[in-house]
Amino acid sequence: MGLVKMQKSLQDYTKSLFLEGILDSQFLQLQQLQDESNPDFVSQVVTLFFQDSDRILNDLSLSLDQQVVDFKKVDPHVHQLKGSSSSIGAQRVKNACVVFRNFCEQQNIEACHRWLQQVKQEYYLVKNRLETLFKLEQQIVASGGMIVAFEPGF
Repeated sequence: MGLVKMQKSLQDYTKSLFLEGILDSQFLQLQQLQDESNPDFVSQVVTLFFQDSDRILNDLSLSLDQQVVDFKKVDPHVHQLKGSSSSIGAQRVKNACVVFRNFCEQQNIEACHRWLQQVKQEYYLVKNRLETLFKLEQQIVASGGMIVAFEPGF
């Protein structure tokens, strides 16, 4: 695939992430912090998000599987995941965390289990899609091209 086609594919793919509500404008702000002195800034921040999120989701699963659920321990994990997903622009993960947290406040164990699964589903979706985005960017750079900043013009 030619360089121009790859760049067009990247633009179209990035646009789809916004149109589907997977990402929001916070991701664009994160991209604006990346420059020549730190060309991998976004992927590094997102990789840290993935590592933290995997740990938090595991902790949440363990907490909710206890005989007696301590919601005072569950809530901070959900709050942290909501904040970190918001900071990278993972809009659907953040939104799912808001609902999940409401059920934690109500101490509704069945709903918490359902929404933990929903949060996981949204998380794995954004993880997969961002990994694909970064691979497209790497292919463009490896072909000698530059990453053109995405301009949302929906």
